[in-house]
Order: sequence, then C-alpha cells, then structure tokens
Amino acid sequence: MLAFLAAGLAPPVLNKGFAASPEKKPRPFVGAIRWDAWYSPGSEPTEAVKTSLSPERYRWRTPFFVSPGHDSGSISFPAITQAEMDKEIQQAVFAGLDYWAFVAYGSKHPMSKALYQFRTSTITDRLNYCLFTELDRWGSRAKPTALLQEHIGLMADKNYLRVSGNRPLYYLGFIAPAAVERNWQGVAGLREQIEAFRGNATKAALANPYIVLAGDQNFLIREAANIGGDAIGSYALTVGNGRGSFTKLAEIAERGWDQLRRSHLPVVPTVMTGWDRRPRIEHPVPWETKQRPGDGIGNFFSAPTQKELADHLTRALDWVAAQTPSEQAPAVLIYAWNENDEGGWLMPTWPCRTERLDALHQVLKKTPMPTHKPALC
Repeated sequence: MLAFLAAGLAPPVLNKGFAASPEKKPRPFVGAIRWDAWYSPGSEPTEAVKTSLSPERYRWRTPFFVSPGHDSGSISFPAITQAEMDKEIQQAVFAGLDYWAFVAYGSKHPMSKALYQFRTSTITDRLNYCLFTELDRWGSRAKPTALLQEHIGLMADKNYLRVSGNRPLYYLGFIAPAAVERNWQGVAGLREQIEAFRGNATKAALANPYIVLAGDQNFLIREAANIGGDAIGSYALTVGNGRGSFTKLAEIAERGWDQLRRSHLPVVPTVMTGWDRRPRIEHPVPWETKQRPGDGIGNFFSAPTQKELADHLTRALDWVAAQTPSEQAPAVLIYAWNENDEGGWLMPTWPCRTERLDALHQVLKKTPMPTHKPALC
C-alpha cells in the first residue's frame, strides 16, 4: 500500500478547468480509459481475458494482481476488493493522472464492479473520473435506455470531472453511421437525444455536460458539430493491419489528431500506450465475432520504451497548447489504463513492472523519481 504522506505525495487539484503543473502552467486534464474486464471471476468478460492472457508468453503483460492457476497453463483474476481499488488509485495518483474514464455499463453489469468499488473508496477524492459510453448502450430513438439517467446521477459525484465552466466531461463513443441511421433515424435523431440528455442534466442541477464524440473518424469529421458534440476524440488511434515499432504507432496517432481538427471542433488527443492484440487473435473473445483464431497474428506494434511513451505524451500536451483558444480541448485521453490483452496499459504488470507509471510521473509531475520510490504493488 502506498503511503502518501510518508512519500510526500499530494492529491491533484480537482475540477479547476485545467490541471496545474508544479510550475503553475496550465495544462489539460490527463486521464486514462478503464476497461474493467478483470474483476468479476466467472463472468464472460473475465473468463475471456483470463483465457487470452494464460499462455506463458503473455504473462509479462498481465495485471499485477494476477494469480497462478492450478496448472502451469492457466492464470486467474480475483474478485475486486476495496484494498485492490485503493492501490490502483494510489498508482494513478503517483503517475500524475487527473482522471479515469470508465467504460460505462449498467450498475449491475460485471464490467461495472471497479467503478462502484472506486466510488466507495475513502481516498476517491484524490482522483477524478468520468464516463466513456458506447452509443449502442444509449438504446434507440424509440427506446432510450435507463442508462442515460443513471449516468446523470453519477455526474453529481464530487469527483466527477468537470471542465470548461464546471461542465461534467462525458465521452460518447463507438459512433458508426450505420448505427446512427438504424437506431436514431439519422444525425438529427441522435442530436435530439443528446439535447434531451443535456436538458435532463441541467434539470438535475448540473452544468451542461461537455460531450466528446468518438467513433468512425470520417463520419464524425463531417457530422460531429451537427450531432451536437462539444469536441471530438477517439478511443484508440491505430490501423487495422498495421505493424511495426511503437514510434510508427505514435506517428499514426499523432496524424489522427491533425485529421480530427478538420471537424472544426476541439480535439481531445488520444495517447497510445500500445496496440498488440495477439492474445485475442490466438484466443478470440466472444464479443469479437468476426475474429478468427490466428487471423492477423502479425499485425501488432512493439511495446513502448519508457522514453517513447513519455515523449508521445509530451507531444500531446504540446499539441493541445498549440491550438487556438476556441479549438483547445480541456483534456487528453490515454489508451489505456488496463487494456492489457489488447495491448494498451499503464497499470503495473506482473509481478510489479511500473515503467509506464514512471514515464507519466516524469512528464506530469515534472519532478525526479523519488529517492525512496513508494511501493506501488
């Protein structure tokens, strides 16, 4: 367990529009996506990722809390506990993160266990959070789901991230033109629902949500403003059959930031921490129905060095700072905190590899590594 007071670590300043570095220069909030398949043993997502990362060659990229299985060819993930969640909060604060963007499901879904464990922590005030929601989980124009109202309720939390005039930050992602047409009868129908969502938030005494749209890049470049987004972004920035070094992956992502500017909305740049889906290619997960075992096994990018990751993040911060005030986003998003089987993660990996947290600490804290680095696992 990390000892904050002993290590001299202070919590980040919450909900002030932009985070401040030790030099008091403003910078956008920096957060990481949480995709929480790891915490509900027996559930479909947890069992799927257990299978994908069980081969010995992938053990090095498993989350630090993995347990050995009953035989040499298996692993297991324990149910999440408050102590485990508190440890992850402390890891994120050490790294200098300002928020987590939880991929959002309903409160009873196994993928929501980490979010609700986070909300009960006694140290939850040290880290902001927001939601990243798949558009399909909003339902349809004819039948919106109850999830929208549940998310408005979460926005009332003290540590729900607020930006640009106290506005709750909300990512609406995986937007595809076919689904917009099928479920919302086109752009106008989706815009109508977004306006209703905003209205219900203000009725709940919240400021107008700051909505970042993500998904089909070409479609959103054309339509994000018409849909009613405040900004545009991405879950991940890569190419389906890409392969090569991490430097190449970073270049692809950074070109993506520039392409998204054509929407004439602020762009939340997504920083990549990797893209290597080989575990899922060898053992396809149930929700990727088009993946065939072994198909595309050579399409991956090398893992980043600590310096490569730090430099990529630094370029994202500089990129935001270089935009005109009207197109300057209040946030940066990192893919991801824990997409370990897909290839993007920050959390320590087994047994306690923390190089990626160290890279963020270097950039976001702008201080040397502590002489007595706190125990992070």
